[in-house]
Amino acid sequence: MELNLTAPVNELGYGVAGLNILKGLLRNGCKVSYWPIGQPSVSNEQDATQVKSCMSNAKMFKHDSPSLRIWHQHDMAQHIGSGRRIGFPIFELDKFSDLEKHHLSSLQNIIVCSEWAKSVISSEIPSMKHKIGVAPLGVDRSIFYPRDTEQNQKTIFLNIGKWEIRKGHDVLIEAFNEAFCDKDEVELWMMNDNPFLTEEQQAEWHSLYLNSNLGHKVKILPRVKSHEEVAEIMSKCDVGVFPSRAEGWNLEALEMMSMGKYVILTNYSAHTEFATHINSKLIHIDDTEDAYDGIWFHGQGQWASLGDRQVEQLIASMRSLHECKRSDIKSGRANKNERGIVTAKKFSWDNCCENIMRFCGMMKGF
Repeated sequence: MELNLTAPVNELGYGVAGLNILKGLLRNGCKVSYWPIGQPSVSNEQDATQVKSCMSNAKMFKHDSPSLRIWHQHDMAQHIGSGRRIGFPIFELDKFSDLEKHHLSSLQNIIVCSEWAKSVISSEIPSMKHKIGVAPLGVDRSIFYPRDTEQNQKTIFLNIGKWEIRKGHDVLIEAFNEAFCDKDEVELWMMNDNPFLTEEQQAEWHSLYLNSNLGHKVKILPRVKSHEEVAEIMSKCDVGVFPSRAEGWNLEALEMMSMGKYVILTNYSAHTEFATHINSKLIHIDDTEDAYDGIWFHGQGQWASLGDRQVEQLIASMRSLHECKRSDIKSGRANKNERGIVTAKKFSWDNCCENIMRFCGMMKGF
């Protein structure tokens, strides 16, 4: 079982998926010949050794093995060898440009991480409808697991994800200020460094949060280098809050669930693959709107509309989970999101890679 893999390996979304899929394929007995997109960046020696070994395999790659490219849907042309060309794009919108359709149509098969994404491709490119497989992304539960930590008297809400209108960062601070007052023992932690923004654009986001009425209850956290550091920060928080207008997956939400943390999520796009009313506080979406932020999105497709009703749901969920935390403190309990943990166990990287290998025809049962 051999696979030619092209993907980034770094601390960004595609890079995290690329590294974990590479490692998962190896655990499942697949020989991986690896071609990096950009310079690989890993945080520990074990990962570095595996990446280097797979890059070494590429010197004598098997030319007729399947070629899997994990990357943007507008850049699917480059593949390795003469084997089946398979693309794995992770996208947020429900419409494709002509360029994206052209690149996706050039593939023999496409893998996506949610049924929502599959439905988008089936609608936008009918000729690919029966050539799509679903391989939901995963969570590394050797890192993101429930931890017994000293209970903080405050309810700490955490958002991770680079500063974007798409991520709902414009409405999150509005809801936080409306949900609580100065006497409430709450904090909002934001880890949102966006390397693609200018210093001035980053400063505007910081100002929006820190200069708000409850800005003294907001912490802006810097980007960290390793998943272990991310997990350490998550362990100190109570609630992950992700009012995204659109998501290609949202690794951090599932990671928080895996740690037994409660999450607030929009019931839209890729969130629908793993978030339910049982394991999450859902923000229900009534309508969609043109996806526009003036920077990355210019109205090509639609995303969730976050109107007054959605902000009210976000406020109510934040208040409700804060009250739950206050009750836990009074009773001496430390409740966990047990349903979230159960969900996270189903979405492992090994399961993701088993689906990939099955779809590539590398496992029995395909």
